[in-house]
Amino acid sequence: MKIVFMGTPDFAKESLKALIENGYDIAAVVTNPDRPKGRGMKMMMSEVKEYAIESGIKKIFQPEKVKKNEEFINEIKSINPDLIVVVAYGKILPQEILDIPKLGSINVHGSLLPKYRGAAPIQWSVINGDKVTGITTMYMGEGMDTGDMILKKEVEIGEDETTGELWNRLSKVGGNLLVETVKQIEAGTAPRVKQGEEFSLAPMLNKEMAEIDWENKSAAEIKNLVRGLNPIMGAYSFYEGKKIKFWKVDVCSNEALLEKFPELKEFKDRFLDLPEGTILFSDSKTGLYIKAKDANIKVIEIQGENAKRMPTEEFLKGNSLVAGLAFQMKKKI
Repeated sequence: MKIVFMGTPDFAKESLKALIENGYDIAAVVTNPDRPKGRGMKMMMSEVKEYAIESGIKKIFQPEKVKKNEEFINEIKSINPDLIVVVAYGKILPQEILDIPKLGSINVHGSLLPKYRGAAPIQWSVINGDKVTGITTMYMGEGMDTGDMILKKEVEIGEDETTGELWNRLSKVGGNLLVETVKQIEAGTAPRVKQGEEFSLAPMLNKEMAEIDWENKSAAEIKNLVRGLNPIMGAYSFYEGKKIKFWKVDVCSNEALLEKFPELKEFKDRFLDLPEGTILFSDSKTGLYIKAKDANIKVIEIQGENAKRMPTEEFLKGNSLVAGLAFQMKKKI
């Protein structure tokens, strides 16, 4: 079977690796163009391109655009692939490309479709506090993740698992499920299951949604936001006008906090009436505790403005966050 593989990040690399290790003929790889990255803005190739070069793949295409790109489309037609495999490529493919391979074009998607169609399914499953997610392989159509489903694999999400950790696990699950899918397509036994009309979307993330809303979000929702945006951008709030990022937090109930700090019991009513976002405890030995709407947030890993992320205890050795003052949303400062 002759395969054209399209993908860009490390998530896609695991699928390409799985195909190569199982002996499939990768006739060409299509990935995004090299981009400047880091402080030095050095041109960097994608993880998929890097692995393709290491694996000795000769044909690597990096078109800026694929729609109405006749030269690129003719290149793919000339390869005459049996199958196109797309994994986190980052571009929407026109039907003209999807129709090229004899056995169709398939995709590895990081959710249990039809839940979380779109660009950020893994991130949203964590942000929304889901307990289960998974991988779906599907035939591709013109719509966004609307094609007929082939195989699914469920994966449980850990209570403290971050998007980065789940991403790494699902990338390997996706590679294995892709190989099984290709085997079934070869054998003519691959199912085609319609998705139906009920679905949910997983749109691209934006910086505005990363700001913590202490007043309206529960402690569990804040924790899910923090782990859902780790390591992509980090959830943040403002203290005395400075932007502070939160990379790892946990929920501490009012009862657990009163048990841990019995001196609070004398002021229980006053403590419960404090505004959301108020710093309750802040020192390098005790840690950092912040009041939320229904419980409290214990901060485990934090990052100051123009600084590196670090354990909270280390941060508090060199930075002062005053108990009684509050984290706020920028619009309130």
